[in-house]
Amino acid sequence: MATPKPVALYSAYSDLKNFDFRDYPDLNEFLESGESWWMSHWRWGQEFLSYTGRNKSEHTFTRFRNETERFLLWVFLFKGTPMERLRKADILEYADFCWQPPVSWICLANHEKFLFNNGRYVQNPSWAPFKLKLPKNSESSDSKPDKKKYKPSQETLASIFTGIIAFYKYLMNEEHLYGNPAQIAKPDCRHFIKDAQVKEARRLTEVQWQYVFDVALAMADEDPIYERSLFIICALKTLFLRISELSERPQWTPIMSHFWQDSDGNWWLKIFGKGRKLRDTTVPDSFIPFLKRYRAYRGLSPLPASRENHPLVEKIRGQGGMTSRQLTRVVQQVFDRAYNEMRQAEGDDSAHKLKEASTHWLRHTGASMEIERGRALKDLSEDLGHSSMATTDTVYVHTESKVRAKSGKQRGVK
Repeated sequence: MATPKPVALYSAYSDLKNFDFRDYPDLNEFLESGESWWMSHWRWGQEFLSYTGRNKSEHTFTRFRNETERFLLWVFLFKGTPMERLRKADILEYADFCWQPPVSWICLANHEKFLFNNGRYVQNPSWAPFKLKLPKNSESSDSKPDKKKYKPSQETLASIFTGIIAFYKYLMNEEHLYGNPAQIAKPDCRHFIKDAQVKEARRLTEVQWQYVFDVALAMADEDPIYERSLFIICALKTLFLRISELSERPQWTPIMSHFWQDSDGNWWLKIFGKGRKLRDTTVPDSFIPFLKRYRAYRGLSPLPASRENHPLVEKIRGQGGMTSRQLTRVVQQVFDRAYNEMRQAEGDDSAHKLKEASTHWLRHTGASMEIERGRALKDLSEDLGHSSMATTDTVYVHTESKVRAKSGKQRGVK
């Protein structure tokens, strides 16, 4: 039996709110061609994702959209059974499907789900529900990546269950369904591995961070246009920001007056973070000179004033703040140059982590360095915006592993 062709089910949140099937003829034809319950299931997904888009972050919406879409495609095209009749064993069968999906359902890059053609949105033939993640900055090679080697990571597998469980919970709350088989299936999924390994922090070493900082500083000294790059790098690391927290989003624009000073002369930055929560993070004295020089480059007064509505990170061209994708490109440019300089000076072995680094490594780097200098875990946890100190402890405390590794080096063979 031929493998069914995957069909993209859901548009971006902005289009999903006022969705009209007349604008998506391929999708309408697909749903009309199936069982009578396909359309009602699609509507359930639309309701759930509209709720997610209203109440969660853009990142969460995108993640849940992908998981909902994959799950419903499997329900439609492979299982052929409505969700109200699925049981624990069926969810475990779906986990097996995600562990080794059909090769034709795997792509090698992110593609738009729909293409705009003659006033309508049509299916993009390059899109697929699963993506084979290639190593970052992988060298060009004559050998073509083998899709048969696709295997989801433990994090991806957990994300699959998180998305389905959330979908079922929403449908239960709306009284569409009366059970959550995904919730009880997760502990019995055979693909999960109980992990007691030493966790390697996704952070830069002090030496690697020094190269990144020195490169960003040199770029800004050479050409003022890179003052923005220096500010972004320092803010992400020193203020423990996620890239989304520095970016312009539909419901929030970071502006200069979000920097504020209390009656004791302490500086803070107001952040709209994960879970749609506002928090204030401390701004150290060491960061103020970099804030001042970036503001001087933009022709602003040395320090922000209340009600100052200038975007925190302004686009070079156009108006408004930068998106997460634009900010990521700025950081990557600095990482690439720092990697090249460190490799030339100290060899590839010392520099290779810079080749893997992402923007989130700067947040991890800053937080880990704070732990190492002895800062109180409670204070750091609040600056990071974690809901509990346990999260901070799990993610950032690596002192015990370092002590263990040091003591382990001292044992002999004889």
